[in-house]
Amino acid sequence: MRGVTGRLMLLDTASLYFRAYFGVPDSVKAPDGTPVNAVRGLLDFIDRLVKDHHPDALVACMDADWRPQWRVDLIPSYKAHRVAEEHEAGPDEEVVPDTLSPQVPVIEAVLDALGIARVGVAGYEADDVIGTFTARAEGPVDIVTGDRDLYQLVDDERGIRVLYPLKGVGTLQLTDEAWLREKYGVDGRGYVDLALLRGDPSDGLPGVPGIGEKTAAKLLTEFGDLAGIMAALDDPKAKLTPSQRKRLDEARPYVAVAPTVVRVADDVPLPDVDTALPRAPRDEAALQGLAERWGLGGSLGRLLTTLAA
Repeated sequence: MRGVTGRLMLLDTASLYFRAYFGVPDSVKAPDGTPVNAVRGLLDFIDRLVKDHHPDALVACMDADWRPQWRVDLIPSYKAHRVAEEHEAGPDEEVVPDTLSPQVPVIEAVLDALGIARVGVAGYEADDVIGTFTARAEGPVDIVTGDRDLYQLVDDERGIRVLYPLKGVGTLQLTDEAWLREKYGVDGRGYVDLALLRGDPSDGLPGVPGIGEKTAAKLLTEFGDLAGIMAALDDPKAKLTPSQRKRLDEARPYVAVAPTVVRVADDVPLPDVDTALPRAPRDEAALQGLAERWGLGGSLGRLLTTLAA
């Protein structure tokens, strides 16, 4: 992980280009009429993030596999409702809007020509790439994502926070441990246990039936962590209601595997990339060609000015 000498910014790239796609009108088009709203929106996002937060290093983290088989093997419902087409030989295809899919290769080509590190690793989600970069970072880390799963990485002591876009990226929720405790009653480490108990329909995680967010937070406050809650289940004197005991007991098979699915990996085999924020394009000729072909004009120009500054 070359080039990380100060603040590292990690982009959950798909999360951001999905937001750009839905936030920027599809009337934003290339000269040939192809929509480029996600491309230009993402460039505007990166421009604003660099201007406002001054990272020393930047990585666009990618989903090489948005639904890894090792997670599906443990919880078959994991993201199952988002599968457009199953493939035995490789990653399943995700349901993606028709006019977004063709923009993704353009986004990748532009990032590469700019010289912004772009990292995806076979068999892992972008979350896992982010988790591994975060584990290896020696300085503060800003994780930019619209995915609350990454709240689990928040760590005040290490200067790790999540910048969660509320409106574009101009309005960001700066998620630190104080915010997590106020909102959920847990810190970053406790968020994994809260999330798996509560479940998450958007990821196909069933959770423990009858244990909602508030009950999960209360149980974690009372017993410390998931292991403490399950130990209490085996203690007749522990303060669990009969219905809580029944539900947790029935959910033992799920609770046994869910932590592996919900926790982001921190041991992904990352490639050796230069993560330093580029001051000038890596490939100016390629970038010029992309700008003309896709009509990236002002969005690209603004970002180049910001990077040079």
